[in-house]
Amino acid sequence: MERIFKKMGSHARVELAEYAKKMVNDYPHVKIYVGSDSQNYSSKTLYATTVVFRFENNGAHVIYHRESTPLVKDMWTRLWGELQRSIDVAGYLKFECGLPIEQIDLDLNSDPEFPSNKVFQAAVGYAQSMGYKAKTKPDLLMATWAANVLVN
Repeated sequence: MERIFKKMGSHARVELAEYAKKMVNDYPHVKIYVGSDSQNYSSKTLYATTVVFRFENNGAHVIYHRESTPLVKDMWTRLWGELQRSIDVAGYLKFECGLPIEQIDLDLNSDPEFPSNKVFQAAVGYAQSMGYKAKTKPDLLMATWAANVLVN
């Protein structure tokens, strides 16, 4: 797993574990949200995974990692790639760094009218089975919103 992230805004490089531990140490009430999004372009798929440090009633700070892969045409595979990237980052922070994860934001819709609903049950079940609270659309999803900004 790539451990070099960048700060949203300045794009300054940070090492994930060191940075996340410092944030939690400096701001003991901060909550960590993790999410990913992807976008297909003509010959590639761009993934962004974000770690959002949510300050109690006072905004948030985002770090991110972007990755380009060969084009992933199949929607299920692309969305599962988002989930796996989020699970990998959350797991690293939780198990390797000892940091609590507030939730994983999934860019999936609970409404069967939306195509992403086909992955909904499996993805939410997987995230929950790993011990995470998973949130989906139409809820407010800070981490996937930030990831969406980074891939578009």
